[in-house]
Amino acid sequence: MVFTRRPAAVLTAIVAACAMAISLTACTTDANSQDTADDRTTVTSSAPGVVAMFTPSDGITLNQQTPLNKWAKLTPNLTKALTSAGFKKGDISHTTSDSLDKQSRAIQDYVVNHLSGSNTTDDAGIVISPDNITLLVAPVVEADASTRQYGDYVSQELSTADTAEGSDSTDSSDSSNSSDSSNSSDSSNSSDSSDSSTGSDSTDDSSSDASKTAGDSKNAAQAEAVDRLVSSLKLAKESGMHVVLMGNSIKGYKPDAFVRFSDAQAIGKLQAEKIVSKLELSKASKDNPKYIEVLMPYTAVDESGEASDSTFVQEAFRGIWQVLGAYYQKGVVESPSGTLNGNSTEDDWQSVAYDASKEGSTAKVLDARLAKADEHASPTRIDGIIAMNDYIASEVVTELDDLGYTGSAADINPQITISGIVGNITGKKDLSRSDVPDPIKSPEKDDSADSTDSADTQDDSTATDKTDKTKDSQWPLVTGYGAYVSNIPSIVNGKQWMTGIEDRQTLAENIAEACALLNKGQTLTSMSSVRNTEVGGKKKVPTISGPLLAVSASNLKVTLIDPGYISLADAGL
Repeated sequence: MVFTRRPAAVLTAIVAACAMAISLTACTTDANSQDTADDRTTVTSSAPGVVAMFTPSDGITLNQQTPLNKWAKLTPNLTKALTSAGFKKGDISHTTSDSLDKQSRAIQDYVVNHLSGSNTTDDAGIVISPDNITLLVAPVVEADASTRQYGDYVSQELSTADTAEGSDSTDSSDSSNSSDSSNSSDSSNSSDSSDSSTGSDSTDDSSSDASKTAGDSKNAAQAEAVDRLVSSLKLAKESGMHVVLMGNSIKGYKPDAFVRFSDAQAIGKLQAEKIVSKLELSKASKDNPKYIEVLMPYTAVDESGEASDSTFVQEAFRGIWQVLGAYYQKGVVESPSGTLNGNSTEDDWQSVAYDASKEGSTAKVLDARLAKADEHASPTRIDGIIAMNDYIASEVVTELDDLGYTGSAADINPQITISGIVGNITGKKDLSRSDVPDPIKSPEKDDSADSTDSADTQDDSTATDKTDKTKDSQWPLVTGYGAYVSNIPSIVNGKQWMTGIEDRQTLAENIAEACALLNKGQTLTSMSSVRNTEVGGKKKVPTISGPLLAVSASNLKVTLIDPGYISLADAGL
């Protein structure tokens, strides 16, 4: 009897053990959750949680030229990095907006819906706690035509009449292309116009009043949109959500973290540093200086006819001058046009700035700066041209060809041929580099040789003239920024020497890591890519940043093709 019951008892014990194991497994699986009164589950801070991305819609680029620095290019990298960091695809959302008004409303709706409980569960019925939600927000800001040529990531600051963070600023000059709503009450004082004498005066006054009313309405709508955005972000933070601003800051608002992409000063500095390195300016001398021209394109007047903000071009030139200024002052670098010299300072940006919004303006400016002494003279010697962005660089390349310059940047390193560059890009060979010998003194200034036989002297003079003319017409280094797909073939053939781009994949990985840490209630101090900076006037904001990538033919494969940013076909191969 005892033996007949034992198997049953053993079976019962096994079943109980299995049930316990299943229960323990369930507990382990759900270790990051807790039951609520209505049988739903709330995610705790140890789970990856949710990330909601809000970015501007990509703008239209000029002449169908497309830079790689676009929001539409970054978001797939972000999504991939977030899933690698443990976030579920269903817990990653992305909203694009073409105006600040629409974006602020979208963020407001998202925050309110999650806090009211109307949109707080995922597909599995799990309630998302606010402290497991991170908002990735790239505020929509309006960029003028010249600024857009650098791509979407150029950092700007959003201003408003009242940021609700103690700022009394009424500056709303950085207004976005936002809502159609208007509020013309502020312009009511313009109706007190005097009884003018002539009909033309009355017409002018009416036109001026209409323009002022439209401007006031736009500014009022802008301020309203920014206030709505800031209020929504403050509400999100107060409820426990985390806010990470990307690219563009908000004056007076302090996020949990900020992602700094490129800025004007960094873009200018990158190109100047690469010119210094490539031309070996440390070895240049007054007797044989290098000749460099700096082009600073900008839009002088905005679409409404008002003077554009010149902050970007000023900062870009400051970045350039911090690098090149010392060489101009030493006399080892000269400007063929005389626009810059040893007495120039970082405040002399207007000397090299021009309105790029006018058709053919770059060609006209370059033609004037590199003007020949006479129609029979050889081209003016130029060793490098800082064009600032790829759109301008493409125009520079066309004009240099028209002016009679020959060769390519590959000629500056004779052992690097176009076939060698192509072979390197397609993975067939590595590049072998050597420097070009460059005399301390230029031939025309070298008086060290003793005069000998007159016939020999004449032959030497003829040979020197030919050498000088060849060097005068040698193709210069042309720099740009933005990695325009349409410009990649020019980089491969050496007509454009280099461009620049953000390291999107690394930035995306760092952003994903930050989101995971924030959703776990942890600080970002463990991240090597983070340091505290001032953002929007607020100090000690954890800021994610990384160095810009300089791209030339020699590293194009590693920087652009291998990561999948472009294809061999894009490179013209």
